[in-house]
Formats: sequence, structure tokens, C-alpha cells
Amino acid sequence: MKIPHVLPLLCLALAAWSFPAAAEKADKDKPMNIEADALRYDDLKQISVFTGKVVVTKGTLVIRGARMEVRQDPEGYQYGTVTAEPGKLAFYRQKREGLDEWVEGEGETIEYDGKADRVKFVKHAELRRLRGAQLSDEMTGSLITYDNGTDVFTVDGGPAGQAAGGGRVRAMLAPRPDASAPAAAPAPPARLRPSTTIRSGAAQ
Repeated sequence: MKIPHVLPLLCLALAAWSFPAAAEKADKDKPMNIEADALRYDDLKQISVFTGKVVVTKGTLVIRGARMEVRQDPEGYQYGTVTAEPGKLAFYRQKREGLDEWVEGEGETIEYDGKADRVKFVKHAELRRLRGAQLSDEMTGSLITYDNGTDVFTVDGGPAGQAAGGGRVRAMLAPRPDASAPAAAPAPPARLRPSTTIRSGAAQ
């Protein structure tokens, strides 16, 4: 069940969790590479279905799941739906532009829209931001929509059986480093005392 009064608080949380940069811009122009155990291609519908340990890479973008259905429109944009094995979650990861930061997400289903540059995590959805290898922020819900282009996140708690948090949105937001704090003064360079003699071996 959706809880309307949660939305204002959620908007504040998302504003606090906004990213300073979008996803890696070069990824949009990279080819999509897919590995799987099997492939079925429908030329009439222009749909490819990959099954069995599917791994998708597109620049820094990585998606993993059990099955992926991919189609491409006449403009060349790609659309994919990845589903996980029963009892598991499909996985998504992408680097942030110009930063040592990554966004990771999981869900029973992941929907990728190449034209809108948008990703949806459906059922038992989780989204995390990592600074380097350290977890910074995390949120869970039934449905998470992540817009790479505008850095807008929407999270729906959904029914209790479809959300990791029991039907409620849950978020862990780490404080940002204080950019206005003065940086520590660098240590003065070591001074070397000049020597007028050159010694070799032990002192005489």
C-alpha cells in the first residue's frame, strides 16, 4: 500500500542524496556486449533473448541476471529487461562521471531504457552509492527508478511482500564531507644539514 505522507520526507531524503555528477557520459556511445549460455533472435520483432548467466557490459555499465530480453529501435537506442533466477536478484553497476564513485542496484527485474537513460529496479529493489569501495548511501523499496540524465530517484514502498523493507521505503544517508572546512596545512619540508666530508663505512 502506498503511503502519500511519506512522499515529502522522501523528496527531502533524495535531495540530500543527490549526486554531484551524472553517470559516466562516455557509456552511452559504447557498444553493448552481452554474454550468455544461449541466444534466441526474432528478426521480425527485432528482439534478442539471452538466457543463462547473462552478463551485460557497456563501458563502465555492468548488468547481470539469468535472462535478458533486448530490443533496438530504428534510432539505434537499446532497451533491455533483465530477470534474476528464482530467489535471487539481478545486479546493476555504473561509474559516476569524473568521480571515484559507483552506483549499484539490485532487483528481481531490472529494466534499462537507453533512450531515456533510465533504469528501474522492480521488486525487492535496492540502490547503493559507493565512494571507492566504501558504502556511502543505501535505499530499499519495491520499485526504484533511477534517471541517469537528471539524477532523480523515485522509490515506492509497495506491498509488504515485494519490498526488502516490508512495504516501507528505507534509506541510509551518509553525511557529506564538509567542503568548507579548511584543509590541513602541509608539513614543512625536511631540512638537510650539509656535510663537508664524505664518509665510507664505519666512523674512524
